[in-house]
Amino acid sequence: MIGRDEALEYHAGRRPGKIEVTATTACLGPREMRLAYLPGALHPALEIAADPALATRYTARGNLVAVVSNGTAVPGLGAIGPVAAKPVQEGIAILLKRLADLDVFDLELGTEDPDRIVDTVRLLEPTFGAIDLRDVRAPEGIAAYERLRAELAIPVLHDDLQGPAVVVGAALLNAVELADKELGSLRVVVVGAGTVGLGCARLLADLGVPREAISLYDVDGPVTRDRAGLDEYRLAFASAPPAPPLAAAVRGADVLIGASATGVFSADMVRALAPRPLVVALAFLDPEIEYDDARAVRRDVMVMTSRLRRPNGVSGLLSVPYLLRGALDVGAAKISDGMLVAATRALSGLAREEVIEEVSRAYGGESFAFGPEYLVPRAVDPRTLDRVSTAVAAAAIAEGLAARPVEPEDYRERLVSRLGADREVMRGLLLQARRHAPRIVFPEGTADVVLRACSITVDEGLGRPVLLGNRERVVGAAEHLGLELHGVEIVDPELDPRGESYAEAYFRRRGRHGVTPEMARQRARDPRYFGALMLDRGDADLMVSGASAPYAESIRPVLEIIGPAPGVHRIASQYLLLRPGEVTFLADCAVNIEPDAEGLAEIALLSAGMARSVGVEPRVAMLSFSNFGSVDHPLTRKVRRAVDLVRQREPGLVIDGEMQPLPALDGEMRQRYFPFSELGGDANVLIFPDLQSGNLAMHLMTTLGERVVVGPVLLGVRRPVHLLQYGSSVREVVDLAAVATVYAAAMGQLPPVGGTSPSKP
Repeated sequence: MIGRDEALEYHAGRRPGKIEVTATTACLGPREMRLAYLPGALHPALEIAADPALATRYTARGNLVAVVSNGTAVPGLGAIGPVAAKPVQEGIAILLKRLADLDVFDLELGTEDPDRIVDTVRLLEPTFGAIDLRDVRAPEGIAAYERLRAELAIPVLHDDLQGPAVVVGAALLNAVELADKELGSLRVVVVGAGTVGLGCARLLADLGVPREAISLYDVDGPVTRDRAGLDEYRLAFASAPPAPPLAAAVRGADVLIGASATGVFSADMVRALAPRPLVVALAFLDPEIEYDDARAVRRDVMVMTSRLRRPNGVSGLLSVPYLLRGALDVGAAKISDGMLVAATRALSGLAREEVIEEVSRAYGGESFAFGPEYLVPRAVDPRTLDRVSTAVAAAAIAEGLAARPVEPEDYRERLVSRLGADREVMRGLLLQARRHAPRIVFPEGTADVVLRACSITVDEGLGRPVLLGNRERVVGAAEHLGLELHGVEIVDPELDPRGESYAEAYFRRRGRHGVTPEMARQRARDPRYFGALMLDRGDADLMVSGASAPYAESIRPVLEIIGPAPGVHRIASQYLLLRPGEVTFLADCAVNIEPDAEGLAEIALLSAGMARSVGVEPRVAMLSFSNFGSVDHPLTRKVRRAVDLVRQREPGLVIDGEMQPLPALDGEMRQRYFPFSELGGDANVLIFPDLQSGNLAMHLMTTLGERVVVGPVLLGVRRPVHLLQYGSSVREVVDLAAVATVYAAAMGQLPPVGGTSPSKP
């Protein structure tokens, strides 16, 4: 689980919070500053004054969403107030950006009065392209939403009312087909008459489930028309009195939806449902019934829960970003019920399509197919953006709500290119790593960063960590950090009985390199050597080292014990730089100081193989200080020779050089000055001519850019071992271990899933 200290450290960060405002145009010199403000801003202001619709062309309004809350119904926390709700609000802001490229201002309002909420948001309408209302308790939140929806000329969404409902509705459409039932003949029981429960009931009715067939229950029992104090929203689904208690109501019901509290659904309730029922348990953090518990009761039940790691996990993130994206892109005046239904049907339809390789690869090759355990798409499916947003946009156009109609196919292509198909690379790699969950040895067993990384590794199911060091010191260091070491093995090299056999193995390998038997015994007790020997002897699957030692010291045991893989002459290293829309591989930035042409060629081939192992088709640029022979110098001739060698060894690989970074990464410049270049698209694998240029460039790019950095990944090693750089963060350690796992699996260096580590012959 996510620990308190880890969460606080993440949110504090180098800069408090999770969001900031950045410029999208240059604003450095005096002229650009005058263009940005006055007098430059006068011209678009006049254009917009004449035609307000031009605000979407000259300002960010058309992509700007207000996420509005008063903190009265924060999931899992309840009424914690607007200031305390801000971390959650910032979180949804970055997720909307990540998933749908939406810009967000989070607005925390210090009022519980729905009238004041409406007045405030209405006054701010000129600022925003859309409103996302969330975490406002019912019925006040629904009342505010209904008024805003009616009074504003921009799309208004109630995140809690409609986000989960669209996902549940999509699953219901598919469950009905699998069960060979009809929407009009269903009987539905909804437990929980708050925003989420009412949202599900409303959308199911819009899909075609008769309202009278939907029975609503809350903490006080059945919601009937004779109950005092009912608001209009619950009254719309109130049953005629008398109504049976919940235990009786579920008998023979086709659908049981929970939006209430942990443990509300019992095994007897599941057992009492009609054949082939659908059970939806949405309570956060822990559902009304766990997925496995419900499935254990009866095998014909289809189950959805709030557990995103389980099949059919329900999250508004499968719907909300794409509802807003589609509505904004056509300038919709509102998000209508028809647009919600269109989103629901699009999500349902996507689950019925063949699951693409990218999704399967993200889950370590696991196969998915439409059925009881795949009622809705996985969150990593990149097609969700274009399928749902396009359906929403088309519905808005059909209903006459779109100010800027689009042609569906052109719009779909724009959506695909907006974020890039690789936007989920790191998340997909983490999911792949979970499938293998290798035994990972960490020699620095008492280092804070390693202990925290191991806790995350276990929590996320990424591997089985082995910490090396004195047991008391390792446990003491973990306790000091408030960490529990469940699922983590501790091995003391000083006491482990394998030490003598490890020393003998090391001496056999290094005896003719100045190592004596006593030196071998001493080094076999050194955690860095012991860890490498564990890996060498098949007692571990992967090693991550170097958290508290210089790189040169950390790599020595690797070179002496592991060495290069068969057919590889030199080990190299590679970094992955990730950001929305691009993945770039940099090599060699950590190992080879001044490789010759043959060395550069081998690095390029290893790097291309690494790119393929994580699902990226490589386009390799061999970098130099000159472009295509513009300078004749031994350094440029070396790079040219390396390009020729690569083309001889792998003719099908896209590679070009020697070239500077700018033409390698700028297609327009490349086409203008070097139209003969064979790169095709921009390079995504950059091979530096020496360690100095590669290391400096990598650090500059990661320090000055907004990129996720993973690495260095060692290439060409006989067994999977990887070394950290000084100052690596906890997340960087976890990400490196995950990427290393996927790479090792692709290279055939891991045991089969469920198997054991390969032993040394």
